Amino acid sequence: MLHILSARLLQQPKLTWKKFLQFRRLIGGTSSHTDMESLLKKELGCSMVKSFGSGGGGCISSGQSYETDTHGQVFVKMNSESGARLMFDGEKAGLEALMATNTVRVPKPYKVVDNGGGAVLIMEHLDMKGLGRHAAKLGELFAKMHLHNEELGKKEETESSRVGSGDQSYVSRFGFQIPTCCGYIPQDNTWQDDWVTFYTRQKLGQQIGLVEKKTGDREALELWSRLQRIIPDLFKGIDIKPAILHGDLWGGNASSVTDGPVIFDPATFYGHHEFDLGIAGMFGGFGSSFYSAYHSLIPKAPGFQKRSELYQLFHYLNHWNHFGSGYRGQSLSIMRSLVR
Repeated sequence: MLHILSARLLQQPKLTWKKFLQFRRLIGGTSSHTDMESLLKKELGCSMVKSFGSGGGGCISSGQSYETDTHGQVFVKMNSESGARLMFDGEKAGLEALMATNTVRVPKPYKVVDNGGGAVLIMEHLDMKGLGRHAAKLGELFAKMHLHNEELGKKEETESSRVGSGDQSYVSRFGFQIPTCCGYIPQDNTWQDDWVTFYTRQKLGQQIGLVEKKTGDREALELWSRLQRIIPDLFKGIDIKPAILHGDLWGGNASSVTDGPVIFDPATFYGHHEFDLGIAGMFGGFGSSFYSAYHSLIPKAPGFQKRSELYQLFHYLNHWNHFGSGYRGQSLSIMRSLVR
């Protein structure tokens, strides 16, 4: 995982390769193999640790795979920044929550460890390749993942008289138990009873606040003022139950192993299942077999397309805040379309 540089970042028109490498050095950071091998021996109780593969990195963190005598092959994500512990704690909790659904496979996370001024996340190494023929299976399992919490709720209703009938409980609110990061920006996952309130204030509102702080973009703020007033109209007649979300499932965060699809690098929270389909349609997206399989289990509700634009808006704003004004035009275009 993360053996290629982020295609999303490199797609930005004004970002040169030189600037990209400067950006990687600024926020990623690496440790020497010797230092990391010593750390893994201590934290995993290994007597043998050996790096393999060429390593790699995304636009936020770097990574390297290691062979160990206690945990088999592990993958270590590294980040030298002060916010790395919060970011990796959130990723570990997200992977654990997704794994608990027993639907789409994710790398099993082992441990988050402080490392100098930053941190590392140690997880299962998976020998991954392109999604290929597993796209339809991913669509099916992704829908089942989104339905998992609702199924827990139904089970609790029918088994309400039983005690200790299961180790998972239905989640009735929107948010998550700890902050998770989409990119390197921590998300406000404070629990809310209402999805529209959560998404407007804690997803879009947070991103707009960062745009205002960084750029003071007047047009963006004017459009946001108008958009806020009509967002509730996009959800009229829709019954939204909290679903466990990946939070950042673009094509680069999905792959496969021999027996099926794998997803990774989550920004997990409980929200409207349609949110995950917003970025799924961006940056190349997934093929028709993915969507056919998904919607055979969760059909599109009225107004789906407009809400998809609203959910894509979060990701374009998030990219604007991460990578600069190359994403301004797409962000404003969506806002204009929605308020038209």
